[in-house]
Amino acid sequence: MTGQLQVVILAAGMGTRLGMPRPKPLTPLVDGRSILAQQLDNLMSVFGDRLRVTIVVGFQAEQIMAAAPDARFVYNERYEHTNTAKSLLKALRQAESGGVLWLNGDVVFDPRLLHEIAPDIAADRSFVCVNTAAVGEEEVKYTASIDGHIRELSKSVSDGLGEAVGINYIASPDLATLVEHLERCSDTDYFERGIESAIGAAGLRVLASDISEFFVVEVDFAGDLERANVEVGKTVTPAA
Repeated sequence: MTGQLQVVILAAGMGTRLGMPRPKPLTPLVDGRSILAQQLDNLMSVFGDRLRVTIVVGFQAEQIMAAAPDARFVYNERYEHTNTAKSLLKALRQAESGGVLWLNGDVVFDPRLLHEIAPDIAADRSFVCVNTAAVGEEEVKYTASIDGHIRELSKSVSDGLGEAVGINYIASPDLATLVEHLERCSDTDYFERGIESAIGAAGLRVLASDISEFFVVEVDFAGDLERANVEVGKTVTPAA
């Protein structure tokens, strides 16, 4: 794979459900790294110097900027009143030509997942990473067509096939369409609303990329953090 890879990490939110006094991406994991550091390490291990990372900041922005001094930053000054649709929109408006991979700032994941999605990035195909685990009310659920493309994508989906895990890619030809539909989203919408709208109204084709074999957790609650630490702890080398 050649050329630059634009990556956006959405880290503007307040993360009140986790109940910690810091931005959620800076939550420490059992191996001593923060969630954000784990994400950046994973990305660097797979994509190396090709990376161009932009982080959308808001709540306690200075702390996140200090934790990732090599990244570029976009400030969502309305972070207290907006959700991820508007944060992503701010970043995509400043993107250069080419596709964009983006992650929620609270996702802890197995770096091998990135090798799985690398061919679709190289082919510049839009996708949403999904798994087929049983999902609850709080998760973003999806349905798909017979040929494996997303049909519905929201928390309110009935009879969902599984969960969208917060790692996604928009191909360069599809970028303007997604921006248009993110602009139509309300302040409280998640970015998935923009994707679903673009699929329904503009015929956007977004692959459901099944990464079920890999560990991924979006850390919303204390129980999610415990699950993440169990998995991260499996890779920690004991001190001599």
